[in-house]
Amino acid sequence: MNIYIGNLHYGVKENDLKEIMEEYGVVNSTKLIIDRNTGRSKGFGFVEMENDNEAGNAINSLNGADLEGRTMVVKEATPRASY
Repeated sequence: MNIYIGNLHYGVKENDLKEIMEEYGVVNSTKLIIDRNTGRSKGFGFVEMENDNEAGNAINSLNGADLEGRTMVVKEATPRASY
């Protein structure tokens, strides 16, 4: 399952996301979205987890949780619209 994680503090790194999500199960990949012009995080990213049940537990546990003073938004990612 691909999971969207938003409202992240700009200091959060990909490795931080991976460590948090690994508490719930196997993480296949993490991707923090970076602004091309500034090189700074845009405050959101994606984590892909192998097992849907583990991913669901992570979403239920972490959505609304505090990380470095910010309330995370954690939900199943929706596919990007193509035009």
